[in-house]
Amino acid sequence: MAKKFVEEFGVDLTADELVDINDYEAFENKELLDSLRNKIIQGLIDRNLEELSIFAIREEVDKVVEGYDISIIERSFLYNLIENEVNGYGPITELLNDPNVTEIMVNGRDEVYVEIDGKIIRDYTISFINDSHIVRTIQKLIQPLGRTIDTANPMVDARLEDGSRLNAVLEPLSLKGPILTIRKFKKELANIEDFLRNGALTPYMARFLEACVKAKLNIIICGGTGSGKTTLLNILSSFINTDERIITIEDAAELQLKQEHVIPLETRNANYEGEGAITIRDLVINSLRMRPDRIIVGEVRGQEAFDMIQAMNTGHDGSMTTMHANGCPDALNRLETMILMAGMEIPVKALREYIKDAINIVVNIERLSDGKRRITSISEVLDIKDGEIVLREIFAFEKQGLNESGDVMGEFILRSDIPNVYKKMKAMGINDLQDIFGE
Repeated sequence: MAKKFVEEFGVDLTADELVDINDYEAFENKELLDSLRNKIIQGLIDRNLEELSIFAIREEVDKVVEGYDISIIERSFLYNLIENEVNGYGPITELLNDPNVTEIMVNGRDEVYVEIDGKIIRDYTISFINDSHIVRTIQKLIQPLGRTIDTANPMVDARLEDGSRLNAVLEPLSLKGPILTIRKFKKELANIEDFLRNGALTPYMARFLEACVKAKLNIIICGGTGSGKTTLLNILSSFINTDERIITIEDAAELQLKQEHVIPLETRNANYEGEGAITIRDLVINSLRMRPDRIIVGEVRGQEAFDMIQAMNTGHDGSMTTMHANGCPDALNRLETMILMAGMEIPVKALREYIKDAINIVVNIERLSDGKRRITSISEVLDIKDGEIVLREIFAFEKQGLNESGDVMGEFILRSDIPNVYKKMKAMGINDLQDIFGE
């Protein structure tokens, strides 16, 4: 809340009182404040809020609250909500500014969910006036991007100026009114130390994954929605040598590589005439003409899968990508399905050989029922047996149940077999894993 805005109304508050303004739960007259808030904001919107002076806004507030027993703190609370409408993004302004909130989900006027520490909870303190209020907030978010949303264009997917990813859907696509989802951009993504501290993997696993990157193995990271695939991809990318030319390809730029020689590419949606779209596949094909040392694709989900493994098979070692899958074997099955559905006329036997030669390591990451992320499997692609691709698990997380607090209990396991990729690591001069695998 901007103190300056409150002061412009002639309200003189102490520091403690300024803090109290945001403590909605502390107010006894919640229903009354909600009703007054709705009347004030609707009245201001009807009068074109953005063009009103501070005096006109105060006049509207005074008119609505006249006759009610409203304390100075409650009146200032209303001013704070108006400030969010004028200079922020309405009811979700505080959520957008809260670093602990990683995702915002607006499912209706008074149905707002947030993700905090990997858990989705409902925020009962936040509500919109009506569906039009939600649409107004969406339009305010996307207007600086030159985008719009209306009945003729009832869906928008965009990257906000701070890097957050926004998706909005209106009727008739949504059967319950406007739906808004925002995955907030993390200014500082996690590093491997954060993953270790949070128990997402062990030091052995961290060192092994770093060696995989430095040995230029081709890696797929798989998992479900919100499992941490992009975060892990960013962490692994940080292990790439600084003298390599890296090309990143994403739908919405989230990777934050610190190396000097990084070329970030981002897709483009079609215009209103349905023309001008640039897809992940277009960018993957074009990246091969840009002399990359590494190609990093934020996520493969369609035709670009074939171009990605083709790049891996033609000298672009050390490439990495993510994909949605329920485990390492499922990741390779989905990769195969993507390529076949893209219309590639390749015999399945030849395709599996092609995938086997392209992919070295598959990493599965999960968000468990307690909201915590764990790398549950690191597997290597071994060979083809009886026509099927054979994977060998190197590390695994074995779940053992829940404790009284609902936390998932389990342990990380190192399989006894020495992985085949260990030979390639040693051939690349990586000789500091003897304590894990021996000589």
